[in-house]
Amino acid sequence: MKKTNQKKQAAVHYTIVPKDLAGHLFNVTATVAAPDPQGQVFSLPAWIPGSYMIREFARNIVRIRAESNGAAVALAKLDKHSWQAAPVAGPLTLHYEVYAWDLSVRAAHLDQTHGFFNGTSVFLRVHGQEGTAHHVDIQRPADPATKNWRVATSLPELQAKRYGFGTYAAADYDELIDHPVEMGDFALGGFTAHGIRHDIVITGRVPNLDMARLEQDLKAICETQIAFFEPKTKKAPMDRYVFLTMAVGDGYGGLEHRASTALICSRADLPTTAAPKTAEPNEGYTKFLGLCSHEYFHTWNVKRIKPAVFAPYDLQVENYTPLLWLFEGFTSYYDDLMLVRSGIISEATYFKLLGKTVASVLRGSGRTKQSIAESSFDAWSKYYRQDENAPNAIISYYTKGSLVGLAFDLTIRAKTGGTKSLDDVMLALWERYGRDFYQGGARGVTEQEVEALFDEVAGVRLKSIFERYIRGTEDIPLAKLYAPFGIKVAEERKSSKPSLDAGIGRDAAGAKLTQVHEGGAAHQAGLSAGDIVIAVDGLRVNGAPSNLEQLFARYRVGDKVTVHAFRRDELMAFDVTLQGDRVPCIQITTAPGTRKTAVKRPSAS
Repeated sequence: MKKTNQKKQAAVHYTIVPKDLAGHLFNVTATVAAPDPQGQVFSLPAWIPGSYMIREFARNIVRIRAESNGAAVALAKLDKHSWQAAPVAGPLTLHYEVYAWDLSVRAAHLDQTHGFFNGTSVFLRVHGQEGTAHHVDIQRPADPATKNWRVATSLPELQAKRYGFGTYAAADYDELIDHPVEMGDFALGGFTAHGIRHDIVITGRVPNLDMARLEQDLKAICETQIAFFEPKTKKAPMDRYVFLTMAVGDGYGGLEHRASTALICSRADLPTTAAPKTAEPNEGYTKFLGLCSHEYFHTWNVKRIKPAVFAPYDLQVENYTPLLWLFEGFTSYYDDLMLVRSGIISEATYFKLLGKTVASVLRGSGRTKQSIAESSFDAWSKYYRQDENAPNAIISYYTKGSLVGLAFDLTIRAKTGGTKSLDDVMLALWERYGRDFYQGGARGVTEQEVEALFDEVAGVRLKSIFERYIRGTEDIPLAKLYAPFGIKVAEERKSSKPSLDAGIGRDAAGAKLTQVHEGGAAHQAGLSAGDIVIAVDGLRVNGAPSNLEQLFARYRVGDKVTVHAFRRDELMAFDVTLQGDRVPCIQITTAPGTRKTAVKRPSAS
């Protein structure tokens, strides 16, 4: 993305202003200089890239009208997200209001504390003119409470100072909607990574935020990733990058964009100047840095290296691909790996994080029924629409996909005597499909090309990994794969703690079963997700999940108890044989004296 100095009138010009903070309404206008003489069609995307679910953003348009030269123009609705204006001779302007009350990284949110939007939620697409220049005037709200508000976005400024209200420019519609916007009274920090400015925006109250620590750690991560993809030039694919972060009481998530990321996190996970200085970040801060690392890695892997069906996106319907294990799974493999390579965490900490990932994959029986290729393809209907039976029916292309990335890495290293690794495959994908994506080389990669490239770059046959772990449902034999590197993988299943083997949630009447795992004590006794447990052997269960655990602590594995529960409005009794906690505990350790490494580049081994 290159900064534009283009001053001429855009083919499509938007204005957006926070109109009603308490009512959560953005006012938007879209002006088309030369509308379609047959009647201009407009539509709002039905989904946002990176979040594979039809969300129907047009449902948040409260009212809409059209005019030309001051006169009203008829506007017909074509379907749930499209409109067509009657033919006009001059410029055409749409006026519409967007309801913004989705506190997530996917849509839009507005209140007295801040404003946030993704372009897919607020900017109607002008059919036939998607490839022309688009400008947007972001205006300050009239409310005096916003006098200290600023604007944060990676969109190039046209007639605006950086972090100021004013006009921003995009070369086309695709670029316009790929730069989210935050406005408010936010904390601002930044650093330079290999010559590229990176800014950190934190919205939300965070007492004693340690911005200096955050700048230091993110700089290390970003420089490591830039050097990973461009080891010779260390040239980043963007001119500037922005971490847009919303800090809340409890939250976690991120969404990647070509020159920024939108993040939501728990404020407790951010570093504080009041905490003791430690060499490694604590668990919560490590989780946040891992999230930042994940979304930043997407700058290359999915924003530029893309599946063929994403080049270009069709944002009105589902875009199916069996390759999300590569784009999300491999990104999940490298996110924590980059924390090690940048010196943020130790190998021992990395192996603890990896052990948790392995345990989460082994936890659900869905892994034996759905492959990660199928999980990728069915993301639209299954992974992003999970219900109470999800652990028994599906596998995550994120978590198992990350383990497949590890399996490829270890296999390539072992078979080539440590001369090559998965790094070489990622660099080949970048050089062939990603580096020139926004410079006229926009072509995605197909499944067949992916599989052929692995064999070509590694110089070894890797078909068995595709067949057994990607298209198949076999568990990955990590102990065997790690053995050549002196790394031991041991699995222990805790059996001393009796449980129902079910997810437990809070309910005013008792303990609500959110999930019932296949083959577990609850399942075998006939309990179901949604049941509210109110008593165990005649003793009342209150709404705290810990209360149920305290009751079970007085029993042993194998004991039989009577559980009373409400299913809807009917009281039912169940005879339950308590089982041991079946959550596996994975221990990954390096043997003393081991010199080989499985986390660095082969050249550094």
